[in-house]
Amino acid sequence: MLGNDWDEILKEEMEKDYFKELFSFVLDEYRHKEIFPKMNEVFNAFRHTSYRDTKVVILGQDPYHGVNEAEGLSFSVKTGIRKPPSLKNIFQELKDDLGFDVPESGSLLKWTEEGVLLLNSVLTVERDKPASHKDHGWEIFTDAVISKINEKTTPVVFILWGNYARAKKNLITNPQHYIIESPHPSPYSANNGFFGSKPFSKTNQFLISHDIKPINWDLSK
Repeated sequence: MLGNDWDEILKEEMEKDYFKELFSFVLDEYRHKEIFPKMNEVFNAFRHTSYRDTKVVILGQDPYHGVNEAEGLSFSVKTGIRKPPSLKNIFQELKDDLGFDVPESGSLLKWTEEGVLLLNSVLTVERDKPASHKDHGWEIFTDAVISKINEKTTPVVFILWGNYARAKKNLITNPQHYIIESPHPSPYSANNGFFGSKPFSKTNQFLISHDIKPINWDLSK
């Protein structure tokens, strides 16, 4: 289904009753409403970043709910789509932290090729209704994903922006992993500690210190 090692790792989780009920709910929503991202993009985060290759996890809440925005990757929008305010702030911090020019596209797909898992806690949403698929089972599934990554024997960086993501800290118990947390990049909170938090350079410093190839965060080329 996913085409890499996630298939085996998540097989047992996807066979549980709650997941079957969740999937039935989601399929019904797609039949009768406008749901994002497209059905074949719901699991894009896993398709683009295998379990083995995951070096960094950036945890979001749920997909963008505007037309053609979501592409199944947290904080990322499809090329050609206007950048949401939170993403603009992420790019501003990236420039301030590492000096990279702000990219034209809002797609973070290049990061997935570097080993960055762009994971939302909820993987689907109804058009113009943020958090509409909250509490239907996605959180159980993605919590299980985080727990599986926590079991990795190689160090992983978890980037938690905002209170919702930071609440997942209790799932990250393996002392070899590194947690970077700050306020959310939303315009409502970015000035309260997101700007200046330097998550990108901190991530690479940690990876290098553990003899792991750093992330090329540059999206401008």
